[in-house]
Order: sequence, then C-alpha cells, then structure tokens
Amino acid sequence: MEANGLGSQGFPELKNDTFLRAAWGEETDYTPVWCMRQAGRYLPEFRETRAAQDFFSTCRSPEACCELTLQPLRRFPLDAAIIFSDILVVPQALGMEVTMVPGKGPSFSEPLREERDLERLRDPAVVPSELGYVFQAITLTRQRLAGRVPLIGFAGAPWTLMTYMIEGGGSSTMAQAKRWLYQRPQASHQLLHILTDALVPYLVGQVAAGAQALQLFESHAGHLGPQLFSKFALPYIRDVAKRVKAGLQEAGLAPVPMIIFAKDGHFALEELAQAGYEVVGLDWTVVPKKARKLVGKTVTLQGNLDPCALYASEEEIGRLVQQMLDDFGPRRYIANLGHGLYPDMDPEHVGAFVDAVHRYSRLLRQN
Repeated sequence: MEANGLGSQGFPELKNDTFLRAAWGEETDYTPVWCMRQAGRYLPEFRETRAAQDFFSTCRSPEACCELTLQPLRRFPLDAAIIFSDILVVPQALGMEVTMVPGKGPSFSEPLREERDLERLRDPAVVPSELGYVFQAITLTRQRLAGRVPLIGFAGAPWTLMTYMIEGGGSSTMAQAKRWLYQRPQASHQLLHILTDALVPYLVGQVAAGAQALQLFESHAGHLGPQLFSKFALPYIRDVAKRVKAGLQEAGLAPVPMIIFAKDGHFALEELAQAGYEVVGLDWTVVPKKARKLVGKTVTLQGNLDPCALYASEEEIGRLVQQMLDDFGPRRYIANLGHGLYPDMDPEHVGAFVDAVHRYSRLLRQN
C-alpha cells in the first residue's frame, strides 16, 4: 500500500478485510457477516431514494446505486457492501427490453419464443460497453466506502438469466425455459454460451472498476433436477469461474474471491464445491454440518439463516445465530441469510442478527 493511504488502484486502503480473509480461508478474529438484499425496501431511506424513479433508471444512475449500496452500512456494522444493481441488466445489454412492474416484478416485452429469436440478441462483446454505468457505480462506491469494508460485485448465472429471457418474467415452474432444455437442447446451449460470453467480460470489468469479490447468483437452480443441472447449469458455472480468473490475470488484476450461490441446489453441493469458486453460498434448507461434510475443507461456506427468522424476537434471533455459528464452526465461514431480506422486515432485527454474529463468534474463538 502506498504511503498516502491509497491502494494500488488509487482507492482508499481497506481497513476491515475480515470478509476477504474468510473467503480465502484464512483465520479471522470473528465471523464476518453481510446480507443478501441488504440494500433493499426494508429500509425506509431506500424507499425514499427509490421513490422518485423507475427501477432500471435507478440501476443506470451511478450516484443512486452508490447511495443505496451505502445505506445499510450507515446503520449496521456489516463486513461487506454489495453493489446495488440487478441481474437483468445483462439481458438488457443483449438488446432485450425489460421493465420492473411494481408488485409483479420483471417483465420482458418480447421473450425468446423460437430458436430464431436468438438472432435478435446483440453480440455479447458489446455487453461491457453497454454496462459502463455499473462500472461507474462500483468505482464511485469504492471511493465513497473509504476502505471501510470490501465491495462485492455480482451477476446472474447463465441458466437463471435464460429462465427470465424465455419465461418473460418470474415463474413458479419455469416450464417454458425447461421445455427449451428438452425440446431444443442445442439452442439452449447456444443461448447459455452467449450468456457466458457476456458475463465473463462483465465480471472482469467489475473487478477492474473496483469490486473486491464477485458473487454469481444461480437463483433458479432448484427448478432443475441433478441431471439437467449437470448438463445445462454446472458447465457454465464452471466456465464463468475459469474464464473470469484467466481474464483477471490477462488484465494484470489481482485475483478476487468468487462466490457461487445456487438457491435450492443442495443436490449439487459437491460439484459446486469443485467448480472453481472460493465460497459456496447455502440457502436455509441445507444442514450446515452435512454441507461441510460434502464440500470438504478447501472452500468457505456462506449462509444460511432462514430470512424469516428475522421475524422472531431479538432474543430468539440471538439463539438461532448461536446455533448456526456452532454448526458451521469458526473456520472458512461467512455468515449470511439463506436468501435475501424481505421488504417488511424490521431493520432493528437485521441489526440484532449482525450484532449476534459478531458477539457470539468472538466468544466462540475465546473458548
């Protein structure tokens, strides 16, 4: 680190690297903690900032993204920030029109219906230049964080993005997207390749812009069984990690820890642990001790308190956190929820969760 307190990229020097050390598998003084969707509607200040404009306009404003990313850190002593953005900016950059419908979620005006619809997609090489606003948000946020905690960048995994592009929005069955896997396996692989080719430079670009870790969200893993997952999701998850790491090296950038979070992908934990990621995120349906047995000692686990546990009393939250930390143990572990925070959650209870992790994990290490 240079004498002026600025790091090699000209960013302020990092003061709290506990999250990064845990991700790399090093010893830490306490268990680091952050929450998926910590920048979210459960915070009144978030609702206020977001009220003025439509969702994707917010995503395209580096200033707004920076503000929303920093809000939870002003309230809670979290150990990492995650940039405010959305996984669907990638399909947008590929030329698809997406709007966020209040109360309904994302909606694609023209989803992919036929094989020939793939021809409508832009060349994945244009994605980084289309998503310059995300890079600007990351750089701005990294400067404003002033080294308090590391900044996480993220993207959706190919299969999860594919489901939205074909379904045209959310779905309880993903039947249209899965129909493609069975009826049009070749076109499915073609689409998944296009998405992988878009994601790799996008993720490398996030690190170049200042992201210090990356999380890949395979949010719809649970709609696939083990066979479809190993054919249409896992190869691309692996490919993203391998190519991002090679891309960072080529660009002369230091490696960053990568996290894979495959929601409801409990059937693929062993494979995910060997997919080239330093951290495997777990949802709340996974038993910590079983997960540790399956993934072995060479990856860090992240998770996995049931988000709904935050509806419990603060005392009960403390007990549940204690149980979770006992089950995961102090090494190679990052505390988190098993999915994102919900809009009606009490910020005080989020604070109780964060404090319980810090307090109890320090006690554990003393004993």
